[in-house]
Amino acid sequence: MRIISGLKRGMTILPPKDFGTRPITDRVKESVFDVLYKYNLVQDNYIADLFCGTGSFGLEAVSRGAKFCLFVEISGGVIAILEKNIEKAGFAGQSKVVRADAFKIGAPAIDCSAGYSLIFVDPPYAQSRDLDETSLSGKLLTILPKQLADNGIVVFRTESHCVPLEEYGSLKLIDRRKWGSMLVSFYGKKL
Repeated sequence: MRIISGLKRGMTILPPKDFGTRPITDRVKESVFDVLYKYNLVQDNYIADLFCGTGSFGLEAVSRGAKFCLFVEISGGVIAILEKNIEKAGFAGQSKVVRADAFKIGAPAIDCSAGYSLIFVDPPYAQSRDLDETSLSGKLLTILPKQLADNGIVVFRTESHCVPLEEYGSLKLIDRRKWGSMLVSFYGKKL
């Protein structure tokens, strides 16, 4: 795993040490950012990376010019690696790590009263197979609009055979892409 583009292009991201994470491939990460490019939501914006693991999405966003990234992760062992990756990239001043259950807190506001422009949601597959509105993922997606900027996007990754709903509360599907065994759904606010 590496940072693909921007200020830290080519930097290797320290991998997880078998804590049950499932890192995204560089090819899929690049494809996700290609989709996001047309929305102009990375440069100079606030980003949240939920269930962040070792920080691949958030570090990529900061490397590409994001002003700040909030990383939310529950595993202390994974956070230790995440913090090394943030330090290695020199992004400590542009990031904050919160150890918490993202299903319960979502993306709490840290110096961004207007909400996050992008919220990456990448829960463990085992906890994202049930995707109705009353599931853990469904409840999370229902509360995220309160933490999302009006023109912001939620990027939700699941297994390809686990297809999320087209709407969760005031979130609506705006794009969906399948790459190998992964499905990535892009949601915006209903305005």
